[in-house]
Amino acid sequence: MTKADIVSRISDKLGMEKGDVQATVESFMDEVKASLESGDNVYLRGFGSFIIKKRAEKTGRNISKNTTIKIPAHNIPAFKPAKVFVEGVKSNVEVK
Repeated sequence: MTKADIVSRISDKLGMEKGDVQATVESFMDEVKASLESGDNVYLRGFGSFIIKKRAEKTGRNISKNTTIKIPAHNIPAFKPAKVFVEGVKSNVEVK
């Protein structure tokens, strides 16, 4: 599912114009991004949490040059689904 699909479905369900829904979805994503960039996590009850994970410094390899490189410690954004969300997916989605 793409962002356009989400906008279309919400627009159909609520009877709103696609432009208004698109602006709302874009604004939501901008706020989540801004919050994470400022160091704050975002918690959405019943859905999940957008969190910042810390990656420790590690040694990596450049295979083409056969050298080792240091990868510095850094933060990455991550999503942790809520238990209700996980259980819903487990019970409703068939294993392939």
